[in-house]
This record gives sequence, C-alpha cells and structure tokens, in this order.
Amino acid sequence: MNTCWWHPNRQTGLRCVRCERPACPECLREASVGYQCVDCVNAARRQAKTQATAYRKSGFGYRTVAGAPASSQAVMTPVLIAVNVIAFAVTAAQAQSLMSNQASPLFRDGTLFTPAVAVNDEWWRLVTSGFLHFGPFHLVVNMLALWLLGRDLELLLGKVRYTAVYLLSLLGGSAAVFAFESLEKSTAGASGAVYGVLGGVLVAVLRLKLNATPVIGIIAINLFISVQIEAISLLGHLGGLVIGALATAAMVYAPERRRVAMQTTVGVLLLAAIVGIVLTRDAQLTTDYICSQLNCFGGGASSA
Repeated sequence: MNTCWWHPNRQTGLRCVRCERPACPECLREASVGYQCVDCVNAARRQAKTQATAYRKSGFGYRTVAGAPASSQAVMTPVLIAVNVIAFAVTAAQAQSLMSNQASPLFRDGTLFTPAVAVNDEWWRLVTSGFLHFGPFHLVVNMLALWLLGRDLELLLGKVRYTAVYLLSLLGGSAAVFAFESLEKSTAGASGAVYGVLGGVLVAVLRLKLNATPVIGIIAINLFISVQIEAISLLGHLGGLVIGALATAAMVYAPERRRVAMQTTVGVLLLAAIVGIVLTRDAQLTTDYICSQLNCFGGGASSA
C-alpha cells in the first residue's frame, strides 16, 4: 500500500490525476476530471493568474460593450470636476466675490456671447463657456450631476471614449446656443456636457437592456425645468443631449470587429457637423445684421 506524499504515516490507495503522486483524501481536491493534489491545484492557480495578467497587459482581457478594458476606478470624471472648480475659483478670486464671480475678466472673456464670436473671432468661447459657472449654486448642481452620472458612464466607455463624449456634448451645446439662441444672451455652464452624459447614460441603459424608465424620467423633469426657467439655456441642454446620445450610441453599438474604426468615424462626423453648424451661422452673422438685432452688444445672461 502506498503512503501519502505529504503524510508518510498515512496509507492510501488514491493518487493525483495530474502528477500521479499518492495522496490521502485530505490532500486531494476535486477537479473537472478526478482529483488533484494541493500542489497541482495551487500551481494551476498561479499559472492561470500569470496568464491572465499577461493577457490584460497585451491589450486583451475582459472589455465592456464599448471596447474599454474593465476598470473599477473613474479617473476623468474627477479631473473634469476639478477643472470646473478651478475655473470657478479663479473667476471668484478675480472678482473678489464668491457670488458675483461673473464680474471677473476671465468670465467676461470666456462666456459664450454670440456677437463676440462672430464679429471678433473669439472662437475659444465655444469651449471655455462650458467650464464657467454663474455662482457657486450653478457650479454645485452641475458638478453633482456630473459626479453621479459620469462615473458609471466612464467605467463603461473608458477614459478616452468618455472624454470624447463629454467634449463633443459640450461643443454640441455651444453650437446649438451659437446657432439658435438670442444674440442678447451670454451663456455659460457645463450643463450641455452634463446633458450629453445623461443622454449617454440613457443609450447605455438601453444597450444593456436595463430599465430605462428612471433615466427617461430624469431627462423629462430636467427638460421641463429648462423650459419653465427663462434663465436656463434650453438650447444648450438639447444640443448636448442629442450629441451625447449619438456619440454614446456609436461607442456601444459599434460591431466588435470594426469597433474602433466606426467609433472614430462617427466621432469625426459629429465634430464635422458641429463645425458646419457653427460656420454656417457665422456666415449669417455679419456686423450689420448683429447691430440691427440689438443695441450693439447689450444683453443678458443665461446659465447652461
């Protein structure tokens, strides 16, 4: 009678199917076929772990429906929030007022004021306006919404795709304001980008076949508020929502075989469409036309 390899004082008629060493019942573990000894089981686990690590480092491994590597930590959402908070802090410091930060030079030169873009070629306003806010309440509402919505969408899309959706949504909201908003209004706020993230969450929920009712309800409530409160830029919200939903749809519905090419193509097409809308509107906004519409650069403000 053989004795256990690990316990020489124990006789056994059993053995490991992998290494064929004799082993007592205490030293065997059930496997897919027969029983394996503890050493073989541990060696197989180490080998599997090593192979999985190498697989992930090579760019493969588990990926989401958008093609992003699996992750449990959002990175870009906190970064975007930090950029918005820093921008607000700078404007508040310049204005020497927390509540009236819009008096700062950075704020005046960064908000989306259509005549300034069309006449003075201040194109940066289409981007910078998405990082400026009218007071702390405006900032907190937008950043809280971005934190609650953006983290899950970032984990699904990945850092690069998520950032692309955010920036395209921001530009989509700015383009809608530039093309259709009153020339008298000066607009600022991250709501266009946040609504884009919200539209992206709706598309992701539909793609994953989850219950979309809560997301649809949130969108409906927010759009209703945008309609009821005159100071809120409904156009900026709608522009961001539509572009964000379209961009996210390209990310999560692209076929795996041509995923990156299709995602990139749709992103470029959306950017081209936004640029086309802006340039078309800019061609219409001559100096004479603008001055005929308002008392040459007088007007109000709206938050996005």
